[in-house]
Amino acid sequence: MSSIPMKRASELLRSVFKILWDKPEGLTAKEVLSLIPKVVRLTEDELRYSPETNSLYYETIVRIATMPVVYAGWLIKNDKGRWRITENGYQACNRFGNAQDFYNEAMQIYTARRWVAPESVMVMEIAQESAWTEIEKHLHQLSHLKLQTMLAELLHVMGYHLSWIAPPEKHSQVDLIVCTDPIGAKGQRIISQIKHKGQAVTLEGVRSFLSILGPNDFGVIVSMSGFTSDALQEVSANNFQKVAVLDAVTFFDLWKQHYDQLSQEVRYMLPLKSVHFLSGFE
Repeated sequence: MSSIPMKRASELLRSVFKILWDKPEGLTAKEVLSLIPKVVRLTEDELRYSPETNSLYYETIVRIATMPVVYAGWLIKNDKGRWRITENGYQACNRFGNAQDFYNEAMQIYTARRWVAPESVMVMEIAQESAWTEIEKHLHQLSHLKLQTMLAELLHVMGYHLSWIAPPEKHSQVDLIVCTDPIGAKGQRIISQIKHKGQAVTLEGVRSFLSILGPNDFGVIVSMSGFTSDALQEVSANNFQKVAVLDAVTFFDLWKQHYDQLSQEVRYMLPLKSVHFLSGFE
């Protein structure tokens, strides 16, 4: 990190916060890095491709420069490569109007306890982003039938009991029905629908699904392409106790959480292998 001029690193870091400022849900690292040339003027050297890191030089600077602010708790990078500003990060930006003062404060916090080289952390970040890109692509390419099988197995290992599964030739709004007990004598039924058409589920799609739920039913909608903002707002504001929505991220997180309990046959539909890295942070 010492080879990177502090002033320049702080300027590029500030551009990251400018890009993310009005994005409370964050952006992927790829999106942030692609927008930086539109926010700050880059030099020829910064636009130079580095075969050592397999990226442009400015991208390496940004990745290393963001490490102190992650450690300071001002920026979150999740294991799928999504970056977002924390509440403390917004406060720190407002407290330090000067980009270099902002970066200096984060560096002081970081250097007091850093124990792994930033280059190692960068390797881990890039590997996580690449892995998630491949997993997400795989999820989008799965057939409706495979997703139905995977969801049924996932709900089973979570303790629910399969009551009905739609046959392959049947096209309806319901793909699975599971119960909280073996014969469905008590508790809610869980009605599941899988939307797998390459586009986000809309408000109309959510409302259509809600209309088929009985008074004691709970709904689960699975969409690898996600949900529109108004669809999510409808769920969170009015129906959070009636329906749950699973996009690629939340479905995968459940899959990973229960992976060891899944049958070997179903596990092969989305096989995972753990790889360990030095994280760089205690």
